Amino acid sequence: MQAQSVQETYELMREKLHQVVPDVELQIKAELVYEINRLKEEKNAIILGHNYMEPALFHTIPDFVGDSLALSRMAAQTDKDIIVFCGVEFMAETAKILNPEKTVLLPAEHAGCSLAASITAEDVRELKAQFPGVPVVTYVNTYADVKAETDICCTSGNAVAVVESLDSDTVIFLPDEYLAKNVAQETGKRIIVSPARKNGANGATSQIQLFEDGDFQMIGWHGRCEVHEKFTVQDITAVRAQFPDVEILAHPECSPEVVAAADFSGSTTAM
Repeated sequence: MQAQSVQETYELMREKLHQVVPDVELQIKAELVYEINRLKEEKNAIILGHNYMEPALFHTIPDFVGDSLALSRMAAQTDKDIIVFCGVEFMAETAKILNPEKTVLLPAEHAGCSLAASITAEDVRELKAQFPGVPVVTYVNTYADVKAETDICCTSGNAVAVVESLDSDTVIFLPDEYLAKNVAQETGKRIIVSPARKNGANGATSQIQLFEDGDFQMIGWHGRCEVHEKFTVQDITAVRAQFPDVEILAHPECSPEVVAAADFSGSTTAM
């Protein structure tokens, strides 16, 4: 958003967002937006905004918006000195992996993700030891050390295509339990989910439990998005009762039951 003053910034924000954001919030945020955009030009920076940003900033400060992988790819094409990634930690890490020579900044110091926090590199190594030779597919919502232990990364938008592209009947799919189950349903694979590590009496963590049943084609993990797992089929039923003609969109990080009850499921970009 190009503006020459805070007042002009406010007026442009109000024109675009008055039906979505309360006017008092626009007045408060206008000064912040103006200063961010001024510094962006001064520092020769590019700002990438994830689809989960709040509307007042999403529509005013990023140069590009989208999902995490699309933004990282966009960052790889920039000639700016600094990349400011308005997202969570694993997204900024991915941008740095794809742009090792750039300075990548994360505005929120503790921008975490329950999915990324649900698995460690050691967990992946144990699974690989338990299932030698089985390819590991890792959702992009993971930290760099976990990605380093895997064979291929995917997004919610291309997860099915990635699994189907592998020359293997069996795959390990990490760390999102619900995304894995939704992919398994679309690919016709029988899935088992690894249990969480259990703490022993002395506080030490035990090895991941071995699976006795060998009749499966996908090994999942117990990670879940703390937001998407809150949605239920009852929520969808209640919304349909109140708004009979509504179209319901669900992210594939929701449970298979919620995805089945929705009208469409896809990535944030697809939605």
